[in-house]
Amino acid sequence: MVGELGILKKDARNGWGWLFPVLIAVVLSGCSETRFLIHTAKRVSGSADESQSPNYKVGDPYQIQGVWYYPAEDYDYEETGIASWYGAQFHGRRTANGETYDMNALTAAHRTLPMPSYVRVTNLQNGRSLILKVNDRGPFARNRIIDISRRGSQLLGFQNAGTARVRVQIMADKSRALAVRVKGRTQLAQAGSPITVDRLPKPNVSTESLALPPGGKTAPEQARQQQAVPPKPESQPRRVASNTLQATPGDSNVVTIQPVRKTNLFIQAGAFGRFDNANRVRARLTAIGPVKVSSVLVKGRDLFRVRVGPLDDVTDADRMLEAVTRAGYPNARIIVD
Repeated sequence: MVGELGILKKDARNGWGWLFPVLIAVVLSGCSETRFLIHTAKRVSGSADESQSPNYKVGDPYQIQGVWYYPAEDYDYEETGIASWYGAQFHGRRTANGETYDMNALTAAHRTLPMPSYVRVTNLQNGRSLILKVNDRGPFARNRIIDISRRGSQLLGFQNAGTARVRVQIMADKSRALAVRVKGRTQLAQAGSPITVDRLPKPNVSTESLALPPGGKTAPEQARQQQAVPPKPESQPRRVASNTLQATPGDSNVVTIQPVRKTNLFIQAGAFGRFDNANRVRARLTAIGPVKVSSVLVKGRDLFRVRVGPLDDVTDADRMLEAVTRAGYPNARIIVD
């Protein structure tokens, strides 16, 4: 730009002074347009912020400490087990789907569910239940089924204990809707559009009643509707159930209280389609502890579960799980029933 201005000044001294202001305006206009195009390109590419945008992710099967995990869109998922929580050590780090972990947000880490998705986690020891967003992978210890943010553990009432017996259920409708929204944003970004839309605006529509023209008549149906217009109900304040605990002002969820019943801890070595296979496993584990084979109907199929227990507490369950794993059953897990 500096060289171009120098040439223009030289032309002005040679008698083309009348053209100098015009060309200056053209050159400056070109500079502004160039800056505008560069700024627009940064918005489209996302330069510094694009890598921090959350992505929808399921992922391929992976192996941790000899155990294979198979991520999937399982909208029928429900499991009981032991929950743990994670906090300051991971605060501010990137999660598995590109978000930034906030220990004060209502999020969780799961080994196989799609990210992001929503789950309801219920503390089976005190009845507290809360919806959390899954946006990370973990925990990778065999004896835990979900890792919850610090804020989630506070609301569910197990931060001090460190662990809790929980039931985890995927929120199918909310998770599907979230997946569609995040996938749509990703597609827009890949197409190079800086625009994202969460909700289309609704048009404002106004109505007006017009007087009848001379000689006109009101239709019978319309007359009945006009006479039967009910009065507008008075607005009532929203009632909050007494059995809910409101989260902090920044949270968009509440903790609900579910009925509490006595639960037991078991180690499930496996579930088999044939009783003789289950019975052989039972025989091998008899020396470790009390073992039972029970039948259950799952999606129209009879399965025979081999379980060790019941066990007194999480510490005993952890020790027994380790023993069952060493006995040759790496996919064994803790069950709360």
